Amino acid sequence: MSDDTLNGFTPEESTTPRVVVLISGGGTNLQALIEAQQHDELGGEIVAVVSNVADAYGLKRARDAGIDAVALPHREYDSREAFDSALTKVIERHEPDLVVLAGFMRILTPRFVQRFLGRMINIHPSLLPAYQGLHTHRRALQDGVTEHGCSVHFVTEELDGGPVLVQAAVNVTPDDDEDSLKARVLTREHLIFPIAVRWFLEGRLRLDGNLATIDGYPLPPGGMRLSHEDASDELDEEE
Repeated sequence: MSDDTLNGFTPEESTTPRVVVLISGGGTNLQALIEAQQHDELGGEIVAVVSNVADAYGLKRARDAGIDAVALPHREYDSREAFDSALTKVIERHEPDLVVLAGFMRILTPRFVQRFLGRMINIHPSLLPAYQGLHTHRRALQDGVTEHGCSVHFVTEELDGGPVLVQAAVNVTPDDDEDSLKARVLTREHLIFPIAVRWFLEGRLRLDGNLATIDGYPLPPGGMRLSHEDASDELDEEE
């Protein structure tokens, strides 16, 4: 091949989208993301996992997968602002396209949220806007609801209040207690979280003002919604 065959042609750089995951605990949702990546279903690469708890088991999951694992104990900082400033530096060192909160049990400062606004998502164990905050399964059972579930949403300054991207529902049975309901919701978290990450990294999901869009079209308030039956089929659950 002569040199002039390539004249005027500049090959495009192949860049894999980069993801940083924040955790505080066991990291089962992190594991779901790692497994999706291992099967080339994530649409990008998890380049770092950061935990505010030094002995969080999720850090071991990251190390076992060959991912940079960073412990950043929040108790070593004098204020929430000081911790979030340090966390920002750790994240930006890895130059992520997306920041994923996978059981990260910290209320974030407005400055931190604004720094990553539109490229930070969270998984929450309820069908938002219902049951923002903690103890979602207990509260759902106390209210006697017949349907519960989980949501992936953009992170904004309102706690668990950002636009919803994807939800998956689960039927609540009379036999359910907090543990059984949590377990079934968790299977749905593991199902929809990698999907939402992939759609974002593919450029399909975007935050447009106060709206989430997919392929340029506004999503409804509950985002894309998997019914109990659809999620159950995907998970091969026995009814």
